[in-house]
Amino acid sequence: MEDKRLLIVDDDEIFLNRLGRSMERKGFLTTLAGSVREGIEKAQSANADYAVVDLRLEDGSGLDVVEAVRKYSPDARIVMLTGYGNIASAVAAVKAGAVDYLAKPADVDDIINALNATGNEKPAPPENPMSADRVRWEHIQRVYELCNHNMSETARRLNMHRRTLQRIMAKRSPQ
Repeated sequence: MEDKRLLIVDDDEIFLNRLGRSMERKGFLTTLAGSVREGIEKAQSANADYAVVDLRLEDGSGLDVVEAVRKYSPDARIVMLTGYGNIASAVAAVKAGAVDYLAKPADVDDIINALNATGNEKPAPPENPMSADRVRWEHIQRVYELCNHNMSETARRLNMHRRTLQRIMAKRSPQ
């Protein structure tokens, strides 16, 4: 069996290790990185056939890692993962060289299908996509984070009453 070298870059250590083990069980030889800096370093030496990269990392953007993977392994198939999906970042990921863009939490089989999709072939839709309530929750959380955890500014940008936003934020995230 031909080696399938996979670089995984994510700053969530638990998720990184779990995904690495799952991909190894599926036949991949994994290299793990927990930051942009480490991802770029490992992209130089890993000679990856595939890469799975988180968009937002503690020390920067996963797009920098995508560009490094593309530079050192031009034929690598790259999938971008993110908990904060939006059209602009999806377009930026594809322009940087990613072949697909998946929202977290992504199933291992969905990631493998995206990595293995060829040419014009589109991967099958996910078995368990995020609910509309979960997508809304993720969007609110992202705007809140971008507003430096300022509730009033977040409410203004989302065009909603601050108390309504506070009630939403007080609840557990939907599944």
